[in-house]
Amino acid sequence: MNPNIPNAALVPATLPRRLLALFYDLWAVIAIVATVGYVCQRATGGQLIATTGHVEAVWWYQPLQGLVLSAYFIASWLRGGQTLGMRPWRLRLVRVDGGKLRFVQALIRLLAGAAPLLLLELGRVFSTAVALWAVLIAWAICFAWALTNPRRRALHDVIAGTEVIRLA
Repeated sequence: MNPNIPNAALVPATLPRRLLALFYDLWAVIAIVATVGYVCQRATGGQLIATTGHVEAVWWYQPLQGLVLSAYFIASWLRGGQTLGMRPWRLRLVRVDGGKLRFVQALIRLLAGAAPLLLLELGRVFSTAVALWAVLIAWAICFAWALTNPRRRALHDVIAGTEVIRLA
């Protein structure tokens, strides 16, 4: 089967279902960030974040958070094609031919989906509000892609060659 031709037997997930699953995943992300923060705070004896004049975390804290969150999503997608948020909505991430995801596809999807977070750097030049709005608008564009795509694939799915399907 050609991996570039979508499998017509797969039922693509609707955008509202995908967004609800993403909302559920937000709670898992908050729990992971809080847990990693707690462990790091304990490991550094409370010296993780300095508040001398302005709040500043140690240099390795944000990359560690990103690495742990990336591991959560990639492991979930590779293990069963589902994150915690996708399970109650009966959604699964697959290749466009219906097969199981490959590591490279999961990594590409993660990087493409997280790319709008780079716009947070606008906060250094403009304001935090401008940076947050830029990220929100970029993500809206990425997901709005699913409204025009015949298989309801968001931009990061198109880039990675993946598709979110609804399970029967």
